Amino acid sequence: MNKGPVKFALLSVLFMTAMLVAACGPTADVIETTPTQVDDMEAIAEVEVTENATSEPQNPDWFSTEMTDVVSGENFSINDFAGKVVLLETMATWCPTCLKQANELQKVKEMLGDSKDVVLVSLDVDMNESEDVLKDYAALGGFDWYLAVAPLTVLRDLGNLYTADLLNPPLAPMLIIDQQGNVFGLPNGLKGAESLYKTIEPYRVQ
Repeated sequence: MNKGPVKFALLSVLFMTAMLVAACGPTADVIETTPTQVDDMEAIAEVEVTENATSEPQNPDWFSTEMTDVVSGENFSINDFAGKVVLLETMATWCPTCLKQANELQKVKEMLGDSKDVVLVSLDVDMNESEDVLKDYAALGGFDWYLAVAPLTVLRDLGNLYTADLLNPPLAPMLIIDQQGNVFGLPNGLKGAESLYKTIEPYRVQ
């Protein structure tokens, strides 16, 4: 049997294999993409698209959620107060610190007088409390600003977008929403009327 053609064919195969390996270069390390990395890349892409699409801030979903003011019985949303300054507290009727803070808010309301550019909002973040309980609390304390039981969707947004402290009433947490819809957190703890009034003032002149 003539082994020449067989050797030639075998050498040809080895030569072609060597050429292919040389052309491909050194083998790269395989990087596994974890679900977290994928989520991060998608989030970055979404941010870039949003920033390129518009420079105007977009209000969070909870701004458009309708709630019932237990004082007047009327529905409202944070979007209704566009162009105004909103001082928002989260509270519960069983919380002694919240009652003290509400009394300070009452003084702030008196200091504001007939001003229409500042809105006070108290949101009950205890899911076990009803509108009737909050209504009795408001009537007993003489609180006549916007008071509402926060729906679950609002509770989720408050905790996820800002801080879980907003769902802990004894910390006396508060937010300020400026005339453009930007949200700012205030330090935890009982805040006096005079201090709150001075804090609000710079936001009113924007």
